[in-house]
Amino acid sequence: MIALIDQNRPRFDLGGSYGPNLVLEDLLSDDAIRALMNQVVLGYGTAQGDAELRAAIAELHGVGPNDVVTTVGSMHALFLLAFVLCERGDEVVLATPAFPPMRSALDAVGAKQRVLPLSFDRGYQLDPADIAPLLSRDTKLVSLASPQNPSGVAIPAGVLREVHSLMASVCPSAHLLVDDTYREATFGNDPVEPSAIALGRKLVTVASFSKCHGAPGLRLGWVISRDPALTEQLVRAKFHTVISNPAIEEFLALRILSIRERILGERRALLADCLERTQRWVSGNASLIEWVRPSAGAICCVRLRPAAFDDAGVEHFYDKLASAGVLVAKGEWFDDSPRVFRLGFGHLPLPELDSAYDAMTDALARASREPV
Repeated sequence: MIALIDQNRPRFDLGGSYGPNLVLEDLLSDDAIRALMNQVVLGYGTAQGDAELRAAIAELHGVGPNDVVTTVGSMHALFLLAFVLCERGDEVVLATPAFPPMRSALDAVGAKQRVLPLSFDRGYQLDPADIAPLLSRDTKLVSLASPQNPSGVAIPAGVLREVHSLMASVCPSAHLLVDDTYREATFGNDPVEPSAIALGRKLVTVASFSKCHGAPGLRLGWVISRDPALTEQLVRAKFHTVISNPAIEEFLALRILSIRERILGERRALLADCLERTQRWVSGNASLIEWVRPSAGAICCVRLRPAAFDDAGVEHFYDKLASAGVLVAKGEWFDDSPRVFRLGFGHLPLPELDSAYDAMTDALARASREPV
């Protein structure tokens, strides 16, 4: 049998933001298979989500089951929040660089975006003093991510408290959204920051099983809100978009949570190894590139040094990468500088990751010394 090769697929895909994916064998013991065959009914579920699954998610975040709404991945959660909280012309404060679908969701509902650019030179750290001038009585939502995509940099708890306090005084009816999809994807024995949901009723968090748990194919995420009125609106909006999550996916999500400590432990050990290799690669090319070390996640931001690459040289480097079969996510996709790119270091097997870094080192050297 001849295997077909996708000619458009890169040899080394460093553009993703995830780690290795689980397979069903990781989740389904003999008892679980019997339960799947005999207990899962292929009927409509509830719009809020399976009660047992919501209870398990709630327990991990210190909230009640009725504070949780399951969604079709975090992208669905972000759209529902934009749809429910914002009308055409409403003001939303958004920190960038940011996950592009969040901006797309706000565009879809016609929200007016007031952008707070976070700087590579400042390590993508958010300063509450910078967000204060963007807030007004017309602000309906402040959208942040911690850890951020694409940088992997977390927002310290004290900074989130300051932002929440500012909002309470300037726009008390607005909600603060914290997308913490990467929060538990820490490195080795690094501590996991607690959920920001405890800050108050106007705080909303979003996450999924895609990044930390390695199950993007489940398409299952969640929104947590301690505001009952918002939760009711989200349930109604979910019903009118997808009705409910598939019963099989909710069953598998519960299986993931039942063995989550093993899954997260294995992935954190792998991410620590990947991060160490990434740091060695950056250090070995320090005259040409620099990076911001991430707090968590399988991603980081790397920048081509201005002293080594002018604007034409930046494009020359990306051409060299493409020729070598290496894919990265350019910063422009996230509203960042063209000379910045997101590096996804958690997906490739370690030997392939090393080979990818060798290819990138060669592309850096050739692009920096060859005339454009």
